[in-house]
Amino acid sequence: MKIGGKSYRTLWPTPQGDAIEVIDQTLLPHRFATRRLADLDSTIRAIKTMVVRGAPLIGATAAYGFAMALRADPSDAALGDAFERLLASRPTAVNLRFALEATRDLVAPLPPSQRAAAAWRQAEALADEDVDLCKRIGEAGFERIEAAYRRTGRTVNVLTHCNAGWLATIDWGTATAPIYLAHDRGVPVHVWVDETRPRNQGAALTAFELGEHGVPHTLIADNAGGHLMQHGRVDLCIVGADRVTARGDAANKIGTYLKALAARANGVPFYVAAPYTTIDWRIDDGVRDIEIEERDGAEVTHIQGRLSNGELALVEIGPSGVTAANPAFDVTPAELIDGLFTDRGFCKADKASMAALFGR
Repeated sequence: MKIGGKSYRTLWPTPQGDAIEVIDQTLLPHRFATRRLADLDSTIRAIKTMVVRGAPLIGATAAYGFAMALRADPSDAALGDAFERLLASRPTAVNLRFALEATRDLVAPLPPSQRAAAAWRQAEALADEDVDLCKRIGEAGFERIEAAYRRTGRTVNVLTHCNAGWLATIDWGTATAPIYLAHDRGVPVHVWVDETRPRNQGAALTAFELGEHGVPHTLIADNAGGHLMQHGRVDLCIVGADRVTARGDAANKIGTYLKALAARANGVPFYVAAPYTTIDWRIDDGVRDIEIEERDGAEVTHIQGRLSNGELALVEIGPSGVTAANPAFDVTPAELIDGLFTDRGFCKADKASMAALFGR
């Protein structure tokens, strides 16, 4: 995807191959800057503070962090410590565990002297694979957008929540990949972009990247989606996921469940876009078994924005000292999901359909 006409991935190795560069997403959309991550500690800090965020991007970033930790100390003890510390950095997104386990299982049998190089190659492979997975997700979802256009003969209105765009992956995105393909192939599409409180990833990130790519979009308050659906102004909803269970329950940014309820009440198709790396085959019941990250209440009581003089500022919006709860995700049960866009194609959100598609 592009920023200012220049193609970017969200993560890339330095020319020397001794570190990685990432886009600092905490500064978007008002300031574009990159940050260098050169060791385990800086990688963990970037994940925890959401300099990098989005399940696929977190996984790839962690794999590179793992490799850099092994450069510093390739011993068995250091390997185990790096694995556990990275795994604890964000508890909900399953891609993190997938990337770390894949890297650990590859390098653990190797002599210590070979571990760092092997881990680095694995991180590069995971990043490249993610680009391919997202493109294939786009193909699966494009068919539904194109079908809506053929049925109505007018611009297709898609509602999305949070940011499951290319900023949440290495490139293309998950929920946005079908949208980008439709736009690039000449299918008229317009996106309703939820602001996505409390961190405003929709307003700060999704609106930013859609604008940079030239996709028509409109930013809306989180609570406006149901109203738009009632009045026939949403043709379909597409969201991403941080974890999908074996029966199709999907954990995504807080507020996704409410959109699914509104969509079902108004007969609007509701789809989840996710690669195989986001499916957790070990669990069925997402409401019961997915750990929901509880983040700092300051994200609810304060908001970052740009002042009239151009400076960025953090502004308190609640009464001083008020207690705020901040669950970062919720779980949408499979029965509210009309289907999954995956790298293997489209399938229903149920255990049998998913198992058949993925050969489980």
